[in-house]
Amino acid sequence: MKALTTTMILTAAMLTAAPAEAASVSRAPFGQMPDGAAVEAITLTNASGMQARIISYGAALQSLLVPDRHEELADVTLGYPTMAGYLAKGEFFGATVGRVANRIAGGKFTLDGKVYQTPLNDGPNALHGGSKGFDKVNWKVAEVKDGPSASVTLRYVSPHLDQGYPGQLIVTATYTLDEQNVLGVDYRATTDRPTVVNLSNHAYWNLAGEGSPQGAMDHILTIPAEHFTPVNATLIPTGEFRPVAGTIFDFRRPTRIGKRVRTSEEQILFGKGYDHNWVVARDLSREPRLLARVEEPKSGRVMHVFSNQPGIQFYSGNFLDGTIVGKSGRLYRQGDAIVLEPQMFPDTPNQPAFGSVRLNPGQTYRNTIQFRFSTVGK
Repeated sequence: MKALTTTMILTAAMLTAAPAEAASVSRAPFGQMPDGAAVEAITLTNASGMQARIISYGAALQSLLVPDRHEELADVTLGYPTMAGYLAKGEFFGATVGRVANRIAGGKFTLDGKVYQTPLNDGPNALHGGSKGFDKVNWKVAEVKDGPSASVTLRYVSPHLDQGYPGQLIVTATYTLDEQNVLGVDYRATTDRPTVVNLSNHAYWNLAGEGSPQGAMDHILTIPAEHFTPVNATLIPTGEFRPVAGTIFDFRRPTRIGKRVRTSEEQILFGKGYDHNWVVARDLSREPRLLARVEEPKSGRVMHVFSNQPGIQFYSGNFLDGTIVGKSGRLYRQGDAIVLEPQMFPDTPNQPAFGSVRLNPGQTYRNTIQFRFSTVGK
């Protein structure tokens, strides 16, 4: 296998302009909230048959049909066929997570000298915004558009002290699908008083098709990062920026995920697999940059993950335990999917060396994510 330079060549080829065609958008009911509020499904479709379905609950990617090297379509994201599953055991399938994605130690942080407490929903820590984060609310469908890039924009207003976070936060999530098989997710947020924000998308990926017998451990992963942030036993970063060189966290060259995920290395034992942040950069970028590349050898599907964020959380589906029946009617087992979340580093509100997730009035938070799909082989 060649190193990351090959990835860059493939990526450049994917960006070659293609004839513009009109991608389409449709809307349909998906279910109801416990209070009777309607949950919508918005489907974006392009000329090659790629199709993204987004539901208003959790502003979540519910399904994504992607062609393989033979132009056969398969749904490459995990999820439930109906609202009942999302309400009973969400698992963050495809969801927008926030206000602060990932973990906050003890659920506490200090802002302008005041201590704020968020719900503890992951052992002694807060995870993905708390017990009722953005993944568990019904967003408003604000706008849908046809065109060369079909899109839907969803909006949610999080009140002051929602889950303990200060400030009213107005959030939008815009999904786009174009004729180059690029699925975009653009998150933006504004606030009326200082707060902390770190949004991301929590899609579970299996490029062989969700529910496929082989799972995702044969996927080949590349992450162009020189460092990762090791964690303690509760998966909170220790504060160290540890070099990946010579470790099982070195994905600078394409590596089969299952090759090293079952080792007895302490960091793997803590998370029962990979559940760590890779440091691709130390600051935000003006334009999306490459954070990861994933290839599924059998189908030939390839996904490049781009974002303006400096970190990417790679989770190897460690807690899928065979108790969930997914869209295909098959059980989801450990290692049946992976998650790649572009974001600021975990526990940043408590670790100044990691940077800042502070958002002030007059500023706009933005996380621009692109999932670029292509194929390799014959």
